[in-house]
Amino acid sequence: MDRREPPGHLAPHLPADLYHRLDDRTVVIVHTPPPRRRATTYAVPLAVGLAVAFGFIGLAAAALALFEFAVRTAALLGTLAGPVGIGTFLQLARPKGK
Repeated sequence: MDRREPPGHLAPHLPADLYHRLDDRTVVIVHTPPPRRRATTYAVPLAVGLAVAFGFIGLAAAALALFEFAVRTAALLGTLAGPVGIGTFLQLARPKGK
């Protein structure tokens, strides 16, 4: 090989004893690509990630539904009590133990 040839185009190394046994015969070196990964190697982490994402989405939806229920309940109680009946409502809401 030549010194002027770029390093990316170098042939793979042949052991010296094999090179001497060739005696100027033509050599064909075949490179096989590395084996491809199966789809299952990507499917398991993808499924776990999607399950975690859907779990977080479900948690957020449940929290929003709970907050909405609390707000609607407070609004309903405030509407029912009204400005005049707030004292009555607070008296009824107190514990009777005292």
